[in-house]
Amino acid sequence: MNSINVSNDTTAPIKFRTFHVGIIFSGMAFAQLTYRESLRDIESCLNAQRSKLYSSRFSWNITRSTLSYANNTRDWRIYADFASVLIEIAKDLYRGEQFAVDISETVYALDSTTIDLCLSVFPWARFRKKKAAIKLHTLLDLRGNIPSILAISDGKMHDVNILDILVAEPGALYLVDRGYIDFARLHR
Repeated sequence: MNSINVSNDTTAPIKFRTFHVGIIFSGMAFAQLTYRESLRDIESCLNAQRSKLYSSRFSWNITRSTLSYANNTRDWRIYADFASVLIEIAKDLYRGEQFAVDISETVYALDSTTIDLCLSVFPWARFRKKKAAIKLHTLLDLRGNIPSILAISDGKMHDVNILDILVAEPGALYLVDRGYIDFARLHR
């Protein structure tokens, strides 16, 4: 991560600018990889390992309020750009990787998952009468299991509609389930 340049938001208050987006990303990556469920959980785990955190660029106590403020004020596009850089690095690493089947073409798997949300917290994501949800569409490059496209849509969006957004790569093979079968769209 040290060799990747991630821009820091300069619109944040001066005291907050020292909490660089790379540090926020490290904290959120730690939370994801260790299955942390709340800001309190993240704070407890990080502060329990104070002696080991300094080498991870965390040089002060991590608090819920700091993490919350950081997540609320940083533009999500910073992390989207960072993810794009990481995906390109991973693609380069796995470019020469052998596939389980002797195929020289690129093979993709396309699928989606519905992520349930709390309707009172996310009223814009109304899915059903008393439920909120979004849908995450993923196009996975099977040579290295690297996501090529991650798209978030309304939970009500049918799987087949993502084909209108997807630009097919000539010569590539796409593995899809029945939810994506629409011959008129697939013919385009």
